[in-house]
Amino acid sequence: MVIHPAFKAGEAMRLPEARLAEAVGLAQAIDLLIVAAEAVNVAKKRPATLLGKGAVERLAMEIEDKDVALAVVDGHLSPVQQRNLERAWGCKVIDRTGLILEIFGARARTREGSLQVELAALSYQRSRLVRSWTHLERQRGGFGFLGGPGETQIEADRRLIGDRITKLERELEDVKRTRDLHRKARRRVPYPIVALVGYTNAGKSSLFNTITRAEVEVKDMLFATLDPTMRTLALPSGRKIILSDTVGFVSDLPHELVAAFRATLEEVLEADVVVHVRDISHPDTEAQAVDVETVLRELGLAEVVDRGLVEALNKIDLLDEGRRAEILNQAKRRPDTLALSALTGEGVGDLLAELDRRLGSGREVIDVSLSLADGASISWLYRHGEVVARRDDELHAFLRVRLDPADIKRFQQRQADGRGVS
Repeated sequence: MVIHPAFKAGEAMRLPEARLAEAVGLAQAIDLLIVAAEAVNVAKKRPATLLGKGAVERLAMEIEDKDVALAVVDGHLSPVQQRNLERAWGCKVIDRTGLILEIFGARARTREGSLQVELAALSYQRSRLVRSWTHLERQRGGFGFLGGPGETQIEADRRLIGDRITKLERELEDVKRTRDLHRKARRRVPYPIVALVGYTNAGKSSLFNTITRAEVEVKDMLFATLDPTMRTLALPSGRKIILSDTVGFVSDLPHELVAAFRATLEEVLEADVVVHVRDISHPDTEAQAVDVETVLRELGLAEVVDRGLVEALNKIDLLDEGRRAEILNQAKRRPDTLALSALTGEGVGDLLAELDRRLGSGREVIDVSLSLADGASISWLYRHGEVVARRDDELHAFLRVRLDPADIKRFQQRQADGRGVS
């Protein structure tokens, strides 16, 4: 059973129905069978159970009647609240943080992703050792929040978890050093990095696949992508970039995960351009956009947000004609906003052109005269720059080229060395 506490204050931007639907989607993402879902109005948070006494008693009867084995409360529960609800309802209870960590634990594929999620899960578990359930047991995928009858020795658990956390932090430092080496190697290329960010299930991976013709897993499911994927891509001008597909964000992202995934999302901090992919067909699209910017700021990426994101208003193919026309007009009025459909490909060309424009704004135009026999240098200029004009005579090629300052220096150094450009 999924229960969303609808507080009267503090969620003005959020529709309770949309939040409940999102919580159901999160639960279904790890193959839970949902037999009931309800948004419960909460006038005032109760320290003992979060929900009001009447609601707790009414839900207890429904849980017994429908033989519910697990109740998911779409909010933050303190350890005491969690324990009291389990006693009142006679079933396992987890909160939003526990559910998201369970999903991440079941889905992480790379070594770094697995280490980060385990670290987040253990930090979460350590705060709940006042309760009596098997923290370190794993009867299924994920991190064992959903299973594990029995009693554990709290002190032994605390020591085991503490030792494991220390070991994970050391291993993550090693992984981070490796990522830093990879990042430095990419800087030497040097290709600009464009990062896709957005709310979970906004269509980032679909857009990534459409643009790069890659085969990143795409599902109509929350958190289908957890580990970052990167591909090189040629823009319409011929300029090469590295495109990065990142984990989707979600409202009320567990703070344990914000800390643990900071290393993964460092790709966003390094990015030259950040594309915010939005599901414009979602009823809570405006609130989702605020959530994404909030998480970016929590990750220390306020500078990226303030610099300005490119907004990709995705899924216009799902809009009715009136709403579609409204979104297309909105995109025309704002240069950093583009309406598109990752599914049909409509508008994707406009996004690539905007990336070209943004990345080319810092380029300089130079005039170059080269021997026609120096095919390597001519080819290099076409690969790394934008040739805006060319004239050939019998012996020479005269080119006007738009290049990054770094590439101009590389070209000049190679020419000065008399080695051509490779």
